[in-house]
Amino acid sequence: MTGSNDALDRILRMVAEGRLTAEEAAPIIDALQAAGSSAADAPSSSRRPAGDGGLPEGGRPRFTRIEVQEGGRQVVNLRVPLSLGRLALSRIPGLSAEQLADVEEAVALGAGGPILDVQDADGDGVRIVLE
Repeated sequence: MTGSNDALDRILRMVAEGRLTAEEAAPIIDALQAAGSSAADAPSSSRRPAGDGGLPEGGRPRFTRIEVQEGGRQVVNLRVPLSLGRLALSRIPGLSAEQLADVEEAVALGAGGPILDVQDADGDGVRIVLE
């Protein structure tokens, strides 16, 4: 699995450097995740959409929107293919293991719309929306 993580890190670095677009990286990441998935993963037939939430036809989200606020001011508004968003999720600072698990569960169940909205008293926060 470590080799898979190294490959994912390289893909993310290429996107960050502008050598790949998020759309070009998405199928590569999907293939890497499929190759590294374990038998413990739930079969796709057991997953169900959790609601419309403005989802594309077919009912499953295809994109992840990540919004970050600092001091009440939006500093990040990023929309990426879902597979890239799932990979980047573990790299968002300040999210607890419980929050990460909740987001991963919502993605696995095919939920749509806002799935995480955390904000502190200083106006710092993270919002994740599946579209």
